[in-house]
Amino acid sequence: MEDVADEKMQATGADDSGEASSSGASTPPPKVAHKKPIVIIVIGMAGSGKTTLMQRLVSHVQSSKKRGYVLNLDPAVMSLPFTANIDIRDTVNYKNVMKEYNLGPNGGILTSLNLFATKFDEVVGLVEARAENLDYVLVDTPGQIEIFTWSASGAIVVEAFASCFPTVVCYVVDTPRSVNPVTFMSNMLYACGILYKTRLPLLLAFNKVDVAKHQFALEWMEDFEAFQSAVEGDQSYSSSLSRSLCLVLDEFYKNLRSAGVSAVSGEGIVDFFNQVDKSADEYMESYWPDLEKRKAQKAELEAKRKEANLVKLRKDLDESQGQRVVISAPRRMEEDDEEEDEEEDEEIEDDDDDDDADGEEDNDGLFREIGGRL
Repeated sequence: MEDVADEKMQATGADDSGEASSSGASTPPPKVAHKKPIVIIVIGMAGSGKTTLMQRLVSHVQSSKKRGYVLNLDPAVMSLPFTANIDIRDTVNYKNVMKEYNLGPNGGILTSLNLFATKFDEVVGLVEARAENLDYVLVDTPGQIEIFTWSASGAIVVEAFASCFPTVVCYVVDTPRSVNPVTFMSNMLYACGILYKTRLPLLLAFNKVDVAKHQFALEWMEDFEAFQSAVEGDQSYSSSLSRSLCLVLDEFYKNLRSAGVSAVSGEGIVDFFNQVDKSADEYMESYWPDLEKRKAQKAELEAKRKEANLVKLRKDLDESQGQRVVISAPRRMEEDDEEEDEEEDEEIEDDDDDDDADGEEDNDGLFREIGGRL
C-alpha cells in the first residue's frame, strides 16, 4: 500500500512540474471573443450599388437563420428594397426640412441627419435592449457620402455604435468603374480618409463582380509596380499623381480587408460575412483597447480639472477666512451711477423739449405747405 501511495505522489509531482513548465513557456494569448451584435455601417458613392447590396445583405442574414436589425439613415430615398426596423423617414420629413430651412437637396439631407442624431442615444438604447438576440446590425447611409463621412452627425452615429458594439465600416467600390487606374486611386484615397477618420476596421466591398472581376484591384493593392505599369501610358497630371500615391498607400493596403461581391447574383456574400467576423475580432483585439485607453485619458483629464477647481476653491476660502467675499461691484456705487445717468438724461430731455418748442411753428408751416402742394 505504501508503494502505491508513493507512486501516486510521484505522479502528482510530475504533473505539477509539467504544468509549471508549460505555464512558464510562452503561449499565445487566447482569442478574444467579440460581443454581439456586429454593427456593419455601409458607405458608398452614389451609383456604387450600396442600397442594392444592403438588400442582398439583409436577404442573406434572413436566409442563413441569423438575427439582424436594419437601420436606414437616408432621409431622401423614395423607396427601400428592404424592410428597416428603424427608418429616419419616420422621424424626420426631408421635404419639410428643405422648406422650413430654405435648403437645397444636400443641405436638407445634412440637416435631417443632424436632427436625427440629436436623438441617436435612443436608437442605441433600442439596439442594446435587443443585443442578446441579434447577430448583425446593418446600417444604410445616404448616397451623398461626404454628408455622412465628414459631418458631425456621421461622427456621432459611428462613435455611438463603436462605443457599445464591435463596429465595421464597409466601403462599397464600383468595380467596373475602378478599372480605370485613376478612378481606383480616387476610391483608395477616400477609403484611406474613412479609415483614419473613423478609427475602425475597414472592409472594402468590390461590388458588381458579375460585370467585372476584382482581381486587378487586388493585384494593384499587393504590387505597386503592377499599378504603375497600368498607368504608364497615361501622361496626364492625375496619372502622375496616382503613380506617386501608390507608393504612399502601400502601407495603408496592409490594414485593409476586401471581398468581391455581387449585389445582383449574391456572389461572394458568404466571404463578405467571413471578413466581417474577422474584422470584429480585430476590433476587439486592437480597437476596443484603444477606445478604453482614450476613455481613461478623458476621465483622467476630467478628474484633474475637478481637482484643480477644488484646490482653487479651498484657496479662496482660506484667504477669505470665513468672511463675506464681494464678487461684483458694490450695489451702492451702481445705484449712485444710475442716479447720475438719470439726471444727465433729464437735462438732455429738457434741452430737447425747448428746441422742439422753438421749431414747432416752423415745422407746422412746412407740413401745411407740403400738404397744400399735394
